Amino acid sequence: APQPRSAPPVHPPAGFPGAAPPPAARRRVSWPGVVALVLALFLAVVAGLQAVQINNLADQLAAADDRLADAQASDGSRFEGLEGRTGELEKQAGDVFNPEAISTVALPSVFRVSAGNSGGTAFAVGKPAEGGGTNLLTNYHVVESVWTSGGREVFIERRDQRFPAMIVRVDERNDVAQLVTTGAFTGLVTATEPVKSGQQVVVVGAPLGLEDSVTTGVVSAFRTMPGGGPSMIQFDAPINPGNSGGPVINGAKQVVGIATAKVADAEGVGLAIPIATACDGFQIC
Repeated sequence: APQPRSAPPVHPPAGFPGAAPPPAARRRVSWPGVVALVLALFLAVVAGLQAVQINNLADQLAAADDRLADAQASDGSRFEGLEGRTGELEKQAGDVFNPEAISTVALPSVFRVSAGNSGGTAFAVGKPAEGGGTNLLTNYHVVESVWTSGGREVFIERRDQRFPAMIVRVDERNDVAQLVTTGAFTGLVTATEPVKSGQQVVVVGAPLGLEDSVTTGVVSAFRTMPGGGPSMIQFDAPINPGNSGGPVINGAKQVVGIATAKVADAEGVGLAIPIATACDGFQIC
């Protein structure tokens, strides 16, 4: 006999008591989100490292600035010290007696004087003459023959040039004469301090008519002449006839005196009128 068929099992609907739980649903992974998270973490790490590096760099820059400031301060101190030493060396160089440098300054302002039958030396000095031209100083005895004869014109000569000059004033007692020429020449600077024994000097003139002659020596003494005569500078630089009226110049290129005479039958005993005597008398220095 046919066997009866068994009925299929009946499962109650989900949600009803006794219903079996549904199989777990598969979870889908969101890869864009993961990538974004990883990228964010990476960027955070990079930013942190950069912040550390920037901080270290700032510290290094600050340290470099400090070192530079210290170096600049040190260099400034060394520079100031160098300036001081340079100034001292320049002063020492200026104090060195240099006849060549003195002559270079003096020679263009020194002239041979032709005054009748007499001759000597004159030099441009001080400020320009009134109305233009140049003031010059020389010895009175150089132009005496012209002055006493009533004449006033003499000539000053340099190389192959000859210029007329006028005798303006004379100081017979101190043996000084002032000349003026219309030519424009540079006046020599005169010293404001008296000379001292041992001071080196240069004498420029035209001994025996030989212009642009230069001799050197030292100041031997400052003499007061007997009998109430004017004070004189004694020096040992060689001079000869024709040097009269020439400038005696110190190491600072300043005229300290006017060469006047040499003691006969003696060596190295020359005499000069202090430049202050001429400057005070004529007011042209």
